[in-house]
Amino acid sequence: MSNIFKENDFEKILRGRNSIREYDKTVKISQEEMQDILSETVLAPSSANMQPWRFVVVESDNAKAKLKPLIRFNTKQNDTSSAMILIFGDLQCYELSEDIFGAAVAAGKMPQEVKEQQMSTLIPHYKGLSRQEMIEVVKIDGSLAAMQLMLVAKAHGYDTNPMSGFEADQLATTFDLDPNRYEPILIISIGKANETGYSSLRLPVDKIATWK
Repeated sequence: MSNIFKENDFEKILRGRNSIREYDKTVKISQEEMQDILSETVLAPSSANMQPWRFVVVESDNAKAKLKPLIRFNTKQNDTSSAMILIFGDLQCYELSEDIFGAAVAAGKMPQEVKEQQMSTLIPHYKGLSRQEMIEVVKIDGSLAAMQLMLVAKAHGYDTNPMSGFEADQLATTFDLDPNRYEPILIISIGKANETGYSSLRLPVDKIATWK
């Protein structure tokens, strides 16, 4: 991982992020840099550290052509971006718990007995959830990763746009994923902006928060 950011000023990253709909078609993101971006993205928190997010990076012309009929009014992003990142939630994410907790033990971050206790508690819990309950879990965790991805992309000098306007019932099968296991959460376009983006305002805090 390169860990080289083009922007390290968090205020600029935070306030400079806008939703971009048209990108510079000539700018491509290398697979190496995209791997860095995703590695930094998944530092986001998740419930019980189960990391249920799964990514499909749609960057080739053929893959974008497959995606285009499914994204309704978001075709400009698809046509011009460096990539469209499909974020799915794995409803059977607990199957990788051995990899997650085993790596923590190997790295000296978790005692073996804690790993065994965690797995003996968490796996039955996850297996006991209904499909809808599990969808709610992965959508929350996947949304945390999505926001982190957009900030990480900005730090790397790229722009993004989160999109929920797509044919969710077709997305997994179109990209060879099991729709019973992988729940679509969000699509994020990424690339170098070819526009300034929409300027927007937020409600003041006194309208959205209370102190007790």
